[in-house]
Amino acid sequence: MVESKFIRNIAAMKILIKNIGQLWGVLPPDHGPLRGKEMSELPYLDQAWLAIEDGLIADYGAMADWPGISDWRDLEVLDAEGRFVLPTWCDSHTHLVYAASRAGEFEDRIRGLTYQEIAAKGGGILNSAAKLAQMSEDQLFEDALRRMDDLLSFGTGAVEIKSGYGLDTANELKMLRVIRRLRDAHPILVKSTFLGAHAYPAAYKSNPAGYIDLLINEMIPEVGRQQLADYIDVFCEENYFSCDDTARILEAGAAYGLIPKIHVNQFTISGGVRVGVDHGALTVDHLEVLDAADIAALQSGTTMPVALPGCSFFIGIPYTPARQLMDAGLPLVLATDYNPGSCPSGNMNFVMALACTQMKMTPAEALAAGTINGAHAMQVEQWTGSMTVGKRADFIITKPVQTLAEIPYYFGHENIDSVYLNGEKKI
Repeated sequence: MVESKFIRNIAAMKILIKNIGQLWGVLPPDHGPLRGKEMSELPYLDQAWLAIEDGLIADYGAMADWPGISDWRDLEVLDAEGRFVLPTWCDSHTHLVYAASRAGEFEDRIRGLTYQEIAAKGGGILNSAAKLAQMSEDQLFEDALRRMDDLLSFGTGAVEIKSGYGLDTANELKMLRVIRRLRDAHPILVKSTFLGAHAYPAAYKSNPAGYIDLLINEMIPEVGRQQLADYIDVFCEENYFSCDDTARILEAGAAYGLIPKIHVNQFTISGGVRVGVDHGALTVDHLEVLDAADIAALQSGTTMPVALPGCSFFIGIPYTPARQLMDAGLPLVLATDYNPGSCPSGNMNFVMALACTQMKMTPAEALAAGTINGAHAMQVEQWTGSMTVGKRADFIITKPVQTLAEIPYYFGHENIDSVYLNGEKKI
């Protein structure tokens, strides 16, 4: 994809925020993702100030070292009155471009059907694909733009959006064009992923090899020629795409500069984690089921594990074993999996609460997983994900809290007072 204009439309401004109760995620430039024990040690400052100039973080420090500001003109001073300041969320796994809800399937699950059973009777991804084919590109864009505004209200500052509800060349390209329009129209940073290998369309049910040929010989080359995606993804899972299929598709994408990601180990252990590592995948996502070989494979490479607890919550499957991954020294990431079927929510604050209550992550670990590690999981760490001098001033000011733990503790409550992107108040 042509490089996004991540730093844009920034008015000349100077802002000084004082009396910050805690300023979280203060990291030096060029810091890598936090691994294992480092995640519980996400650095913060008590009683802090934060300086912003031209949309970027200019400096920060303790109130005891309150800066001289005589050399700044037209300075706006904000009093945080003890509120916390956090980096905005970096949500590295969403499917927020879609045509309609799948609320009927929600009722099917209440009646006892599993995700796999719903898919087998024509629901799931194929249901979304049928609805998307009937919707215009402009309507898809307008609906997705409203969802982006919702993400902003939750404190999200960067998002990765996948295609995968097209399942033919025209509709996959339509989805990717919508994602490109969102990138250009919204202040949230956007990364794009081609996920044509999300499921086999009905027309290829008895000819899966034919669909893989279509992916490799038509879809991927066209995505590459139009520079519509940063990444390529595959749903490597029983009854979807095998490890061999996944390898072929990732290799085809690599020829067009598409960096691999994989949906893997959502329901079964297949060896797909090793395929991802061997192909230099940036991330492997889901991992609700894992074994020792999978963890060893991740330890042998640079691929980041991504947990999606909102999906586990909504469809009633196990949660990713976060503690095992962190104990292995890995840089765990949290994301929403926002989609109409298995996680119809883009609220990273709720993801943080699930990570703490269900995956036994500490609040600091969850914050690290959803900010700096999420930024690395979509390669926007040079712009956002931490309170680092020179990065975009993307941050959340909370409502009054006494500890970071109160954010997941008061799950379901609105804990955000305001959201700033590029140093501009958006919420």
